[in-house]
Amino acid sequence: MKRPTIRDLAKTADVSVATVNRVLGGSAAVKQDTREAVRAAAEAIGFYGLGAIDSRLAAARPHFRFGFLLQQPNRILYQDVAQTLRTAALNVRDCDVAVQIEFLEELSPQNIADRIGALGAQCDAIGVVAAVHPLVAQAVESLQDNNVPVFALISQLSAKGQINYVGLDNWKVGRTAAWAFEHICKSPGKLAILVGNHRYRCQEMNESGFRSYFREYAPSFILLEAQTTFESGAIAQELTEKLLADHPDLAGLYVAGGGISGALSAIRSNGKTGQIVVVGHDLMATTRQGLIDGSLTFLISHPLAHMAEQVMTGMIKASTANTGMVNFTSILPFEIYTRENL
Repeated sequence: MKRPTIRDLAKTADVSVATVNRVLGGSAAVKQDTREAVRAAAEAIGFYGLGAIDSRLAAARPHFRFGFLLQQPNRILYQDVAQTLRTAALNVRDCDVAVQIEFLEELSPQNIADRIGALGAQCDAIGVVAAVHPLVAQAVESLQDNNVPVFALISQLSAKGQINYVGLDNWKVGRTAAWAFEHICKSPGKLAILVGNHRYRCQEMNESGFRSYFREYAPSFILLEAQTTFESGAIAQELTEKLLADHPDLAGLYVAGGGISGALSAIRSNGKTGQIVVVGHDLMATTRQGLIDGSLTFLISHPLAHMAEQVMTGMIKASTANTGMVNFTSILPFEIYTRENL
């Protein structure tokens, strides 16, 4: 069989010979979809210049580096978030995305601010999970002034102007958690609340929505003052054990922030599995096991794959905007799990 020609390639791709020549020459005037069609046709007919087309396609694709600052590396949730971000970057069409992911072992505002500045100097856009603090806001504003888009992930940030956000409507999350207690508890009773840190806006809104629901619909429940775990499983375990000792009639526990692994350990070790209603956040290995063994009753979760896709979409839009900084906010639909729909 004779070797396929440029004319054969043009016919197979349903484009002109001139277009094929532009693709082979690396012309920027050819649309990405057309380049891909010519490449597919070249592979189909065994065109001798397939390698050249591949190199031209790679050179023509936009290249981005996106950085992410996540919480401590020992926390399963953030390992899961990191993996979904890597997968989403690989699945982006029409451009090449490299991700640089850092885990923040030290959560002091100064360290977070320093890492925001350093990462922003290396990347086209960055995503951050952080508590609200003036030092963090200052670091974000500095990047904005230099046209580096900043995305708040999971928990919204505060700074001058609008901050890009991809996450849940946390007020609704809190009210949904409250709905679960009202409908699952056999009768109104005492409910305890654990938060990681009120400086995380997501957790502050979780608690706000939670309390607002009971004020409106179920005032017979007694809501105890929220206690802070500082995002630590060990502290959450100690607090939960003390709550169970101080309130033997406790009807439920809402874990609205970090430390759910410790809270579930305390529930199990105190023989309270299945005896009190426990509501928590985010499907991961520890919460999955909690649902299975009954120490956790109801779970509200981020759709991590969808979140990562939206982050990539938003960062690409923000990085390619021709009119300066643009705002990208994506409020995600949350997922609900019980042991019956795992």
